[in-house]
Amino acid sequence: MALVDLRNLTKVFSSESIFGKSSGEVRAVDDVSLTIERGETLGLVGESGSGKSTLGRLVLRLIEPTSGEVFFEGKNVLQANGSEMRRLRRDMQIIFQDPFGSLDPRMRVQDVLAEPFQVHEKFTDAEIRGKTSELLGAVGLDASALQRYPHEFSGGQRQRIGIARALALRPKLIVADEPVSALDVSVGAQIVNLLAQLQREFELTYLFISHSMPVVRYLSTRIAVMRHGKLLEVGTAEQVTTQPRHDYTRSLLAATPEIAVR
Repeated sequence: MALVDLRNLTKVFSSESIFGKSSGEVRAVDDVSLTIERGETLGLVGESGSGKSTLGRLVLRLIEPTSGEVFFEGKNVLQANGSEMRRLRRDMQIIFQDPFGSLDPRMRVQDVLAEPFQVHEKFTDAEIRGKTSELLGAVGLDASALQRYPHEFSGGQRQRIGIARALALRPKLIVADEPVSALDVSVGAQIVNLLAQLQREFELTYLFISHSMPVVRYLSTRIAVMRHGKLLEVGTAEQVTTQPRHDYTRSLLAATPEIAVR
C-alpha cells in the first residue's frame, strides 16, 4: 500500500478583478491522481503557476480540495475530524520555501523547535531542551543557537532550523516546497545533501517540489511533471530525464544544458 494516494484531486480558485468582482475560475490542480511510495522521494517539477505547491498543500490538508480524495496510510485525510487530523499531522510535515518568512522573528530557536513537542506531546522542560539540542545537531547546527533569534542566522542556517522543526515529531512524510529556491546555489546544494542524509537517518518519505530539474533529478526516486494544474507524466528519474514522453518535459530538460535529452 502506498504511503500517500491521491485520487482525482482538483482545486479550483475563484479569481477576482481589481474591482472585486469574480472574473472566472483557475483550476490550480486539475484531476490529479498520484501515489507516493513509502521511503521514496517523489520529485514534483514544473514552472511557476503549474499547481505543484497547491498540490503539496492539498496533500497535507492545509487547504481543502474542490473535489477528489487524499489517503495517507489508507486513511481518508479529508474525512478526518479535528482529533484525527491532529494525530495525522504528527506524521505529515512541511518545509517551506522561504527561510526568512517561515520562522517567527519574535521566537528564539529554542521556542521554535519546542513548539511541536508542546502541542503534540507531553515532555518536561528538560526533556524538550534535550530534544531540541539533538534536532539542531541533526541538521548541522550547534546547540548554542537555541537562545538566538532567526534574524541572527543566514538563509541556509534558517532553512536548517526549518528542517529541524519539521523533523521534531519524527514524521513519515515531509513535503519540501521549493526548499532551496531562495538560497545561493552552493548553499542550496548543501541543503539538498542534508535532506538526502536525513532521509536515510530518519527513514523519511519526501514530496520534493521544485522548478529545477537538476535538483529534482539528483534527489528523486521518481519524477512527476505538472503544467497548468495537470499531471503530464510520471516515471523514474532516469526515465523522465533521459526518455521524456511529453513535449513540455522535453522543454524543461532543454532549458537545462547539463541534462542530455535523447
